[in-house]
Amino acid sequence: MEAASETSFAEAICVPFLRNAQNADGGWGYHPKSESRVEPTCWALHALRGWSGETEALTRGFQYLRTAQLADGSWPSTPAEKTGCWVTSLSCWVLAQAADSSANVAAGLRWLCQDWPADTTPWRRFLAKFSSQRDVAPINNAYRGWSWTPGTSSWVEPTSFALIALEQGTPQSFPAEAAKRRELGEGLLYDRMCPGGGWNCGNPLVYGVPGEPLVVPTMCALLALRHQPSRRQNVMSLDWLESAVATIQSAGSLALAKICIAAYGRDWPRNAPVFQALYEKSGFLDSVQVAAWTSLALAAGSDWLDPAGAKAI
Repeated sequence: MEAASETSFAEAICVPFLRNAQNADGGWGYHPKSESRVEPTCWALHALRGWSGETEALTRGFQYLRTAQLADGSWPSTPAEKTGCWVTSLSCWVLAQAADSSANVAAGLRWLCQDWPADTTPWRRFLAKFSSQRDVAPINNAYRGWSWTPGTSSWVEPTSFALIALEQGTPQSFPAEAAKRRELGEGLLYDRMCPGGGWNCGNPLVYGVPGEPLVVPTMCALLALRHQPSRRQNVMSLDWLESAVATIQSAGSLALAKICIAAYGRDWPRNAPVFQALYEKSGFLDSVQVAAWTSLALAAGSDWLDPAGAKAI
C-alpha cells in the first residue's frame, strides 16, 4: 500500500472503530461493549492522539485512567482488583502526554521503582547457584526487570514497558532509584535475547537449544532499547524482525512490527502483507488493541514514541 492509502485506511476504519468502542466511563474494553480495562484504554489513547478532532474522547479516556489509579500509585488490570500490576507502565506512558496528570505519573513511577521481582532477590540468587536447573536455562540473575504481577518473575514485555515508562515525565518525577532500575532492566533484556537476535516469552537458551524469537516480545524490547540503535544486539534483532515480516499473518503482529521498524528509521519491507487485506480477512478480530496498533502503525507524524515531542492534551 502507498503511504497515502495506508493513512486513509487508518482514518476510515481504525479511528471510527476506536471512537465507537469507547465506553460511557471513558475507558475501552478489549472488545466493543466489554468492560473498560486499563490496557486497551492506554493503547486507544495513544492511537487517537495521532488524529485531529478526538479531543473529547481523549479527555474522557485520560480521566478514566486517573480515576482508575490506586492509592499506592499503581494501576490494576481490572476495576475489581485492588493490587497494581504491569499496566502501571502503560498508564504512566500515556498520561505523561496528558495535561494535569504529572502527579499521577510521578506516583506511578515511584511504584514501578519499588516493585522488585521476587525471582532475583539475594536469597533466591544464592539458592540458584546450587540448583540442578542452573545449566538448563542459564541466565544472569544479577539483572532485575519487572514482572506481570508483583512478587513474581521478570519477563521481557513488562520490563520493556517499564523502561519506556521511565523515559516519560519530567526529571522531577523520576524516583531516586530510576537510573539503577533502568540499568538493571536493560541488562536483563540483553541477557534474555535469543542467540540469533530477537526475544521470546521465555529463556533464550534451554538445554543448549536456542529459543525461537517472537514478534511481540521482540518489538517490546527493541522499543525499550531504541536509544542504542547501532548496538550489535539491536541490529541483529531488527534484521530478524525484518526477515519475519513476510510470514506474519496477524494484523496486530504486523502493526507492531511496522511500529518497531519505523522507530529505528528502517524501510518497511516490500514483501510485507497488506493491512487492508488482513482486515478484510479477520476484521481485526473485533479487537480494540489491534485497531489501535494498526492506527499507530499507519498514522503519519505521530510523536507518541518520543517523550521530547509529546504534547499535553
